[in-house]
Amino acid sequence: MYDSINNLWSVLFTTGYLTQRGVESPGVYRLAIPNLEIRQIFVEQIQEWFQAEARKDTPRLDAFCSSFPQGDAEAVERQFNAYLRKTISIRDTAVQAAKKENFYHGILLGLLSHREDWVVTSNMESGDGYSDILVELEDDCIGIVIEVKYAENGNFEKGCREAMEQIERMEYGDSLLENGMERILKYGIACCKKKCRVQLACFPDASAPIE
Repeated sequence: MYDSINNLWSVLFTTGYLTQRGVESPGVYRLAIPNLEIRQIFVEQIQEWFQAEARKDTPRLDAFCSSFPQGDAEAVERQFNAYLRKTISIRDTAVQAAKKENFYHGILLGLLSHREDWVVTSNMESGDGYSDILVELEDDCIGIVIEVKYAENGNFEKGCREAMEQIERMEYGDSLLENGMERILKYGIACCKKKCRVQLACFPDASAPIE
């Protein structure tokens, strides 16, 4: 049944997971995901597949995760870009930016959840709002805040700036300090299609060494 990609599209179409939205040429049809519920199924399946693939290379995944508490924004950006190159591009301009952000958020959350010795939470109430991802390294007293933004039209600088401003404005690091974390690393990550840009700020300050 699945011996070709055409058969796969046919199965998805006949079972209702895709609907016809026009004819490109004789015998060639334009297919679309019919509703948000089915779209979410596709997103979750893609994220699960991606996470399973990432976990096949444990040393690489460990190195990516370790870059966050080390405060190595360049390594985070380089390695996350490498992961994103293996995913599909989000090209649907009709999808709201928040929905696109959720896609990248889900991938990043799945990667960080690989570290079973970390406390990783998503969309938890913190400060004056709900942060994207919070991470606690209890033994090292290091807390990590990650805010993901979709970079409209590939404007990564603006996306990072908005992410960092939101972290500060909404005081997302407060709950980490309340939980005993002594050093807070704040990451603003802007994503567009298969690329990302990463910006970092530290508390108490960026000049303090990270062991």
